[in-house]
Amino acid sequence: MSDYARLLFFAGIVPFVFSFWPSLRFYRNAKGLLAALAVALVFFGGWDVWAAGRGHWTFAAKAVGPARLLGLPLEEVLFFVVIPFCALFTWEVLNYFWPDRRRRR
Repeated sequence: MSDYARLLFFAGIVPFVFSFWPSLRFYRNAKGLLAALAVALVFFGGWDVWAAGRGHWTFAAKAVGPARLLGLPLEEVLFFVVIPFCALFTWEVLNYFWPDRRRRR
């Protein structure tokens, strides 16, 4: 497993496991979650493909695996799924534990 994949795994494993917590029911709006992840993947992933294709940055061969998708390491593509998932999960957890936070504004 590459360093990048290991980092993504450890960043995403806790939110993924706790997304099935029965009282939180994070999975209940799967369509909205998939739509949000798709927007992040298409917008930011597209920009990343363009920028990497122009040579604005490269990826260290020893930090990523050999698999590529549209010229990007597979780990870079997964970044645009895992990290937005973690952010959305965090948002939902905050709203779950502090629901009145929205009403105070």
